[in-house]
Amino acid sequence: MPKPKEEFAETYPCDFYTAAELLKPDLLYTVPEIARLLQGLEPDAEIDEGTEAVLVDWAIPWVMTNAEDLVVAEPQEPDAPGYYGLAEHAAANADAEGPTGSDDA
Repeated sequence: MPKPKEEFAETYPCDFYTAAELLKPDLLYTVPEIARLLQGLEPDAEIDEGTEAVLVDWAIPWVMTNAEDLVVAEPQEPDAPGYYGLAEHAAANADAEGPTGSDDA
């Protein structure tokens, strides 16, 4: 059920990582692994099933929104998950832009 904004003490911007900020260009990840990364966790971090379900609910729209910067690999077995990774053009653009948020310039 929707709630009035004034019921909340504070709201925050809804900022998400870009694919190039989140993913290593030489690796492929499952959606649950991407979900962990979006929360600042390691891809193999142990979390309970309920938490993972919530994180995956957030990760799926992120994958869809960032689809143009992603590649997908077919599952290696019929019941295995698909893997997603950074597209070459997205990695190249990130390399060309250099590190972000650095004060070393």
